[in-house]
Amino acid sequence: MKEKIFTPEAPIPVGPYSQAVKFGNLLFVSGQVALNQETKQVEGDIEQQTRAVLTNLGKILSAAGSGMEDVLKTTIFLADMGDFPRVNQVYASFFGETPPARSTIQVAKLPLGALVEIEAIAFVP
Repeated sequence: MKEKIFTPEAPIPVGPYSQAVKFGNLLFVSGQVALNQETKQVEGDIEQQTRAVLTNLGKILSAAGSGMEDVLKTTIFLADMGDFPRVNQVYASFFGETPPARSTIQVAKLPLGALVEIEAIAFVP
């Protein structure tokens, strides 16, 4: 049976979706953008946004009893593939010696004018 995961520590969804859904020992985390909960705006350059997205992802993982070390797969959506090296630099600092599998895609536009959005699939021990 699927279970909705929610934490007030991460941005509240801006649409009809869950922050994450747990099914058995798998956790599916919705795409996260660098949404400031107070201003309801996406803020910062690509490094700041990537850091905020991964920090929020970590908070959602924690709420489900998981962690960054349990992430199996991520998908990164970029507004500009030219930001790829800068995103990689921040991304690498959040994952240890065994980073998850990953896809990176350039898209035409992201919600709220974001520069980066990241979704994840994780194991819940």
